Amino acid sequence: MKKNTKLYETAAALLERGKGILAADESDATAGKRLAMVHLPNEPENRQDFREILFTASDIENYLSGVIMYDSSIKNNTDDGIPFADVLTAKGIVPGIKVDLGARELEGFKGEVVTQGLDNLAERFAEYYDLGARFAKWRMVVTIDESETPTDESIRINSIMLARYAQIAQAAGIVPIVEPEVIHAGDHSLQRAEMVTTRTLQILFQTLIEFKVDLAGLILKSSMVLAGDVHAEQTTPEEVANATLRTFHMSVPHECAGIVFLSGGQTPERSTKNLNAIAKMGEQPWPITFSFSRALEEPVLKAWGGKPENADKAKAALLERCKANSEASLGKA
Repeated sequence: MKKNTKLYETAAALLERGKGILAADESDATAGKRLAMVHLPNEPENRQDFREILFTASDIENYLSGVIMYDSSIKNNTDDGIPFADVLTAKGIVPGIKVDLGARELEGFKGEVVTQGLDNLAERFAEYYDLGARFAKWRMVVTIDESETPTDESIRINSIMLARYAQIAQAAGIVPIVEPEVIHAGDHSLQRAEMVTTRTLQILFQTLIEFKVDLAGLILKSSMVLAGDVHAEQTTPEEVANATLRTFHMSVPHECAGIVFLSGGQTPERSTKNLNAIAKMGEQPWPITFSFSRALEEPVLKAWGGKPENADKAKAALLERCKANSEASLGKA
């Protein structure tokens, strides 16, 4: 397969040391849940106001390399009429786009799902490229129970979908982020989480290689490895770091451009502590940083409160969380 050096340049920019990615890619429905936290109705104007706070905050480019957007936000503008993607590009932040269309029930596999969105993906990528997107994200959902879930079959079909998405993205000149999210909610142990995450990543990368995806132009977005949120023994940052890096060394080829973490339902503070503990383990074969959503946005929402007069306070809250996670990604938090 012909190598695309532009992909490598974009991936390197996204993985710049001390910077991370803001995942502001909630669907319009999920954005409504965010707005409900500040008692605002889920209307386009309110979604636009919140995203404008995120994208126009001063100095975030010191700590953010990229921002993942949703279809409605990459096509949206500031109140001054400047496209959001142009606002980010002017800051030196790479615009990205979520392209999967959500998960649906996987028939015959109770409690498991498969992600949709391959139809017309090449045409959608062409449009998003014209709008400024240079990387993309596709999420698969992996739920754990203590019996047979997840099955290898569900991991395999989702991995094939991810591989096809990655092929189409790279052909369009767009760096694919593949996100196999192992769900934190549940009563599973740290050991069970490590086993499932390792197996998931092994099947995923085997599939990516089989389908000739260029791993040097691809980024893994991974869960941290930790016990379920209602498990009796919650995982310390040091345990998270050891289990997570063990998993990566067992599963992720060194050719992969890099790894970014999702926060996966952890509190902002816990996400940062765990990221810091992982970074303190020293240099790894891949650059490793963060790609948080709620862990960055929740403090912004609290500071904003849905009130225009609090916009500057909300921007300051975003800058504070971005800086804290930047320092954590260097092991200096």
